[in-house]
Amino acid sequence: MQKIAVIGAGAWGTALAQSLANAGRDVLLWAREAEVVESINHHHENKTYLPDVRLNEMIRATHNFDEVAHCDLFLIVAPAQHVRSTLEALKSHIGNSPIIICAKGIEIESGLLMSEVAAQVLPENKLGILSGPTFAGEIARGLPCAVTLAVEDKVAGEKIVEAVGSRTLRTYLTDDVIGAQVGGAVKNVIAIASGVVQGRKMGESARCALVTRGLTEMGRLSSALGAQKATLMGMCGVGDLILTCSSMQSRNFSLGFALGEGKTLEEILGDRIAVTEGVHTAKALKVMAQNNAVDMPISLAVNSFLNEGAKMDEVIEKLLDRPLRSESL
Repeated sequence: MQKIAVIGAGAWGTALAQSLANAGRDVLLWAREAEVVESINHHHENKTYLPDVRLNEMIRATHNFDEVAHCDLFLIVAPAQHVRSTLEALKSHIGNSPIIICAKGIEIESGLLMSEVAAQVLPENKLGILSGPTFAGEIARGLPCAVTLAVEDKVAGEKIVEAVGSRTLRTYLTDDVIGAQVGGAVKNVIAIASGVVQGRKMGESARCALVTRGLTEMGRLSSALGAQKATLMGMCGVGDLILTCSSMQSRNFSLGFALGEGKTLEEILGDRIAVTEGVHTAKALKVMAQNNAVDMPISLAVNSFLNEGAKMDEVIEKLLDRPLRSESL
């Protein structure tokens, strides 16, 4: 697996391409925008999504799917709501190469996890999920991190770990594809709530309590979907939760912070070019929680003020007025 295609040249896709190129892989980075392709190929910089980072000159960008044919491995780094259409467009080019989904979220229209979407579009391809606590700018600059790679087929998983992992992108293998996705998706919604607590100056104690109960919600949903709770103790669960819920580098945390300070969702999103996945995931989580009879009060609260017009003060009061209960994951 020497020739690797990275599909999606946002900040995270560009950072993954950089990490792979620095590890000696032959990397082809697909971008939707012609100006991004031009910037990467001629200036070795993604000026739109990851400015001020000098990219490895071995990265080659394209906006032509024909050029990615015959790659040994495909990393899909499109936003979650565009994974299906991206895979459909790739279908005739991808052959039997393995696919690694690097998006974190749930498809709103279907309520499916990304692995389920991929299985519908490309049922014959081996599939993996890459998830964990990463900020694109840090990874692109060569700073060390660790991620979870979830692949059901152990032999294929070990080959992909060797292809993707490096001394700075520490890659840990699991076969729990569902658990890895639950952690990556739910943490974005909890991060919005964590940002709200910070923005409203409710205190670090409150924020810590909220994040911890958010982990409980992850565990409940994982169990309901047949995943392993232990997976959430790894990079794709606790690791990602800690990072995303505690830094303004996180798009979800910073969105919650701005909401907590009194800005509207429209104002915040209007100033952004990158997708804030938690906004979409909150809506999908409500349906998933109801369909699986899972109690997820924080996630549903976030959805109520993001997507249903609920007043934030009233949502917070309802959470604080919930009856006390035993603590369990």
